[in-house]
Amino acid sequence: MEDKQKICALLLPALQATRELHDLAGLEYDAECELVIATFNSDYKRVANVAADSGVAMIRDILRQIT
Repeated sequence: MEDKQKICALLLPALQATRELHDLAGLEYDAECELVIATFNSDYKRVANVAADSGVAMIRDILRQIT
């Protein structure tokens, strides 16, 4: 079983280093709902559905759904 919160924690600094997502403040995995909540410095939030995803598929879905 993959640790999806750990994947989010490791992905966050890589995304913050990009021009497009430099203002991303956090990625929080909600295991009960299988969602990732992306919070930006402006308090704006985007939600990515990562239900039944592997770790790599989760990263793809986060990128697709928050950008």
